[in-house]
Amino acid sequence: MSIKKKIKHAISFLLHGEPKQVTAKIVTLAPSELLKDRCALITGGTSGIGFSIAEAFLKAGVKGVVITGRSQEKIDSACKKLSKYGVCLGVVMDNTKVSMFSDTFESVLLSLKQKGIEKIDILVNNAGVLGGTMPNAKEEEYDRILDTNLKGVFFLSQLFCNYMVVNNIKGNVLNIASSSSLRPAISAYTLSKWGIRGLTLGVARSYAEYGITVNGLAPGPTATPMLVSEDNKNLFNNKIPLGRYALPEEIANMAVFLVSDMGHSIIGDIVYMTGGAGLVCYDDYNYNLKF
Repeated sequence: MSIKKKIKHAISFLLHGEPKQVTAKIVTLAPSELLKDRCALITGGTSGIGFSIAEAFLKAGVKGVVITGRSQEKIDSACKKLSKYGVCLGVVMDNTKVSMFSDTFESVLLSLKQKGIEKIDILVNNAGVLGGTMPNAKEEEYDRILDTNLKGVFFLSQLFCNYMVVNNIKGNVLNIASSSSLRPAISAYTLSKWGIRGLTLGVARSYAEYGITVNGLAPGPTATPMLVSEDNKNLFNNKIPLGRYALPEEIANMAVFLVSDMGHSIIGDIVYMTGGAGLVCYDDYNYNLKF
């Protein structure tokens, strides 16, 4: 633990006492063939929810997963861990660089063919960044968040869905939304997740006739590197009804269900795994402006 974190922990202890220690018993899906002969592209798959979804998909029988990230080092590390379960291909891709999507996608398809995988039929739009909160949001921060969380998802979904239509591929798009898509919006992040809700509905409606099933999955506060430091094993969170942070493995279980044939009749929906955040309370979000 860093000195800064030790000081923060000491201050918290003096003010509130020792925090309640909360863990979770997580039931994960057993290895299966629910996704046999499928292949998935997962953006932001090097850690957190994206990584757990990639792992769960491999355990559910996919032929392979493609994970994207902005750091080659993180991609290599994640692929090394995931490769023990099956084929994992990593590619550097920045969601804000829309002009690069087409070339990157063609390169991925070529690499997969060399591994005996002829198509991709699952897209998980997971990559996202936080921030841009009033009253101190900056324009460049706003643009970066909206470009990553919404603009990139829009154009990648368009590219992927059109690829499946042209090649007569039936498959799934799963957008990782958020409990923030239910909250009053005073941040660029929250606005982007409201946009994901609308995009999920629209793409689902337009592409359903082509056998493309589009849904969203909305986690609440989750123990990922964005919210919880890796050395903190305490899941306690008394700001939401669940009483703790969710774990990425829990979100991944639902992702497997939604893109499998078991979830085929679910179209244009958002499955909320928020622990109550955004649905029955806003207590975990501070709306008091700090100037």
